[in-house]
Amino acid sequence: MILSENRRALKTCKRVVVKIGSALLTNDGRGLYAEGLDAWVSQLAALRASGREVVLVSSGAVAEGMTRLGWRERPDNLHKLQAAAAVGQMGLVHAYETRFRTHGLQTAQILLGHDDISARDRYLNARSTLLTLLDLGVVPVVNENDTVVTDEIRFGDNDTLAALVANLIDADTLVILTDQRGLFEEDPRSNPNAKLISEASVEDRSLDVMVGGAAGLLGRGGMLTKLRAARLASRSGANTVIVGGREDRVLDRIFEAEDLGTLLLSKEPPITARKKWLAGQLQLRGSVQIDDGAVRVLRQQGRSLLPVGVVAVTGQFSRGDLVKCVDGQGNEVARGLVNYCADDARRLAGKSSGKIVELLGFVGEPELIHRDNLVVSG
Repeated sequence: MILSENRRALKTCKRVVVKIGSALLTNDGRGLYAEGLDAWVSQLAALRASGREVVLVSSGAVAEGMTRLGWRERPDNLHKLQAAAAVGQMGLVHAYETRFRTHGLQTAQILLGHDDISARDRYLNARSTLLTLLDLGVVPVVNENDTVVTDEIRFGDNDTLAALVANLIDADTLVILTDQRGLFEEDPRSNPNAKLISEASVEDRSLDVMVGGAAGLLGRGGMLTKLRAARLASRSGANTVIVGGREDRVLDRIFEAEDLGTLLLSKEPPITARKKWLAGQLQLRGSVQIDDGAVRVLRQQGRSLLPVGVVAVTGQFSRGDLVKCVDGQGNEVARGLVNYCADDARRLAGKSSGKIVELLGFVGEPELIHRDNLVVSG
């Protein structure tokens, strides 16, 4: 079989988010699926060993809690769901920690809520923590913070959460492991001869009529939510693979570029998409004047803006706000998400990053604006 260039590109991707659904993790409600967990963790460990950074978004807390509590049907009551999540999360975390440890890998539990993504300062905190864990070689295990979230502000399903995590860390690939082989042109449950879609643009609107909206008994997401998640992930440039998690060596085979599941393609690579998003933001909260040396570094070398290059700070802004960088004549040089509030930025202006602790009593980041959160103007 001749592989497409897009499939071959999976061999070289560097940062991956993998989401495992409830039906897979609990073997359709029969408790945590030990054999499946062994296989998936082994493959995730192999991805790490190959030099890739991996984040796992895991469903299954509610489903595992239901099993432990002896419930056969998913409750509608929010507080019962939260209780089930609290009970199930204990088993889920233990299962992952013990298995990853056999491969010499540390794990970290990350519970995210809607505010952690929508609030700019918490967004940057979550992003920085996840990127630091990846730098340390740790495998973050992410789930929604089900025990405290309310229906009004929940993500709704872990497909959406996985896509938002892909946005958060600029992943180049999102893999959604599900109980179906991928996206089909028709519902394979009613038509056994339905054709599997191997590859498509995530923006192809004909896909909408091909997927059904029904969610499973144990989870909240059907194929429609997976398609929506793929479109959400594509905003930051990530491609998405939707694939059957029960396929033998599923993750190994995907990243060996085998034609497995459905590959949904983003229009642009992650950095390009992120820079376009930053460039299109109109609500500037302030500005920082930078010296000629900083202007050269930003324009010619594409590096981060350090406090030492800042001459003056204008406006009142918070950590995570969008600010513009201007030269001595007031011309916009760049814009980006700032790591410090306006008052702290004023204290740091013209100072080396090594003095941040002395001046503020803490170090958030050594950069005032990191290069990944900065786009050069014009």
